[in-house]
Order: sequence, then structure tokens, then C-alpha cells
Amino acid sequence: MAAILITNIKQLVNVREQWQVLRGKELAQLPCISNAYLLIEDDTIVSYGTMEQLASANEAVPTEIIDATGKLVLPTWCDSHTHLVFAASRENEFIDKLKGLSYAEIAARGGGILNSARKLNEVTEDELFNLAWKRLDELMRLGTGAIEIKSGYGLTVPGELKMLRVIKKLRGSAKVTIKATFLGAHTYPVEYKDDHAAYIDLIINEMLPVIGREQLADYIDVFCETGFFSPAETEMICKAGMQYGLKPKIHANQLNLSGGVQTGVALGAVSVDHLETMDEGAIKTLAGSSTIGTLLPTAAFFLRMPFQPARALIDAGCAIALASDFNPGSSPSGNMNLVVNMSCIQMKMLPEEAINAATLNGAWAMECADQLGSISVGKKANLIITKPVPSLAYLPYAFGSNLIEQVIIGGERL
Repeated sequence: MAAILITNIKQLVNVREQWQVLRGKELAQLPCISNAYLLIEDDTIVSYGTMEQLASANEAVPTEIIDATGKLVLPTWCDSHTHLVFAASRENEFIDKLKGLSYAEIAARGGGILNSARKLNEVTEDELFNLAWKRLDELMRLGTGAIEIKSGYGLTVPGELKMLRVIKKLRGSAKVTIKATFLGAHTYPVEYKDDHAAYIDLIINEMLPVIGREQLADYIDVFCETGFFSPAETEMICKAGMQYGLKPKIHANQLNLSGGVQTGVALGAVSVDHLETMDEGAIKTLAGSSTIGTLLPTAAFFLRMPFQPARALIDAGCAIALASDFNPGSSPSGNMNLVVNMSCIQMKMLPEEAINAATLNGAWAMECADQLGSISVGKKANLIITKPVPSLAYLPYAFGSNLIEQVIIGGERL
């Protein structure tokens, strides 16, 4: 049995014996142990404590010792909202944005999601897998240890199934935990622009039966937004997916007060994501539910939109997670360190709140909190070891620096 002992840890971060979803003031509570050790056996955390406790403990002789003097150890990031599988970047649209075109204007010209769909349908499944694998490897080295990946750039039966089969192949090959989400309802293809019912019929009667039969997804998602899918259409699609065991996750309230939050809560959605546009009613609805509100600050940043009202959401008692929204159009970065930085700098989240939201609550938003998201005995040894830093607050403060020295996934160093 391989065993790794990490010693002299300046701070062991997010240490928990219990790991319920955090909301309101709980988000600011981040249990840490100073001058700590942590013992890994195979892929599992088996013990931790202070160095004084290690001296008197009867631990197994490790096969490897890592000296973490001056360094922090924390659970890897749990990125619960990404579009990692795509065929090509969209920097030309980035230039269009700089010239003043809006997200909606670019979409109306056949750009945006439709652009990605055209490119995705032109590549093979193997090409798509190889592109996604390189991105995933990069994100793992930036500290991501669990990730949700959506379809939604196919918008045809073959295209959506191709994406989900690539995600399934990634899941079978990677060390990180991967959850798959079917997002066929990302936008309407050009040929269905004036016939929404026909495309929804395609989703329900042609895509979902295959997805259910091949067990290609955990969740079903809908872009509930003005000009995309209405609350009634969102409900219809989600209920159809639920018949195949897919749990709802909703793109909600990104561009407008779309009703997506209320629709998601009524459906018992695991999460409602984006939330750039919120009013008192939407906040109250979310706070009174078990649904997690996932904030995507790098998307708001890239689109030059107002950031999500994190403080109002937290103060109202909402359960908040943070995710990257990694995609080629509105958030071309999956760097969760930057997400944490931006959440503190632009949304005024405390470092403790941001770290909890990007680890434990992110794990809850993917339903893997029993295995990930905190330093707990019996959980997977998915860990970030930082470079020597003066304090925990230095992580979001030094936003331009890569402060990760090494990442351990499943008890193995990358």
C-alpha cells in the first residue's frame, strides 16, 4: 500500500468531520489546522492533525514524505459548470466584442453558440477527445480535481451524442471526478429558429432516449433566457430528462430576469447557474430552497457585465458555489484560481467564503461532496499544495501569480 505523508503544513485548509452544504454566514467559516500533517494511503485521506499529534501517533511508515514548510494544503477545486468539450476557440468574436458588438448581436449574426456548433459538427469524436484531454490536463495542474462538463455545442442528434460520448470517454480515462450534463437546449439551431416545438421534440424524442439508454449524462440543463428557452419550455425539457434519471441544472438569469431561478427551484434543480441579473424575488426564492446558486464571475468579466450580487445572495442565506464556465465564447479560461481571485476582488467575497464556494459547495453542486471538497478522513486525496505563502488571504490577493507548487489527484502527484 502506497502511503504519502505531508508534514510541517503551515495551514491545512477546510478540515471537516461533517460536510453539509454551506449557506449564509457558514460560508465564512473555514476550519484550518496550523503546523499540521496529512497522511494518504493509496487514493484516500486516512488521518491528519497537528505535528505534535503525529509525533505520538502510531502511523504506518510512509513510502514518501513531502515537507510542506511554509505552504498551505487544501482540497482541489470543484468546478461545477464548464463547457470543456469544444472544437475551436472564438477569438474573432472577441475582436467583435472589442469593436462594440453585444453578445446578442454576435449570436444574431450566426456567431456565439451556433458558431461553436458548426465547428463541432465538422470534427471527429477522436479529434474532439484529444482537444478536450489537453484542456483537462491543464486544468488539473491548476488545481481542479472535479469538473462538470456540458454538451450543447452539437445542437443535432449526432453532435450532442458525440459530445456526451467524448465526456464519457474522458470520465473513463481521467483521474479527476467528471460529471456530465446534457445541454441540448443551449439555443435553437437556425433551421428551428421559427419552430421551437420541433426542436424541443427532437430533444425529447430523439436525443434523450439514446442518452438514457447509453447512460451518457447525470444532469439536464436548459438555457432559460429571453430569446432562448422560456420558463415553460425549460420546465417541459427538464421534466422529460427527469424521466430518464437526469437531474436539472439551469442556466438562469444571465442576461435578464428570465424566471430561470424560480423555474429551477420549482423543479428541485441541483443548481441554478450564472445569476448576473437578480431581484429581491429571485434571491428570496433561491434562499428558501435547497438549490445551489452557482456564480460564474469570469463570464461576467469577459462579457463586461455587472458581476453577480454575491454579497446580497450570501446575506440572504443562499447556498453559493463558484465555477469557471470554461467555454470558447464567454469564459475562455478554466482557471479556478482566477475565479477565486475575481470573486474576492470584484464580488467582495471573503477568502474563506470563496474557497468554501469553490471546494465544498462546488462538490455539492456536482453531488460528490461525500468524496471531495474538504479535508476529511475517507475522502479522496485530491489536494493542492501551494508554494510558500504568508497567509491564506494571499491566495486571492496575489491574483497574477501561480501559487500552486504541486497537485495530488487520487493520491498521485501530477
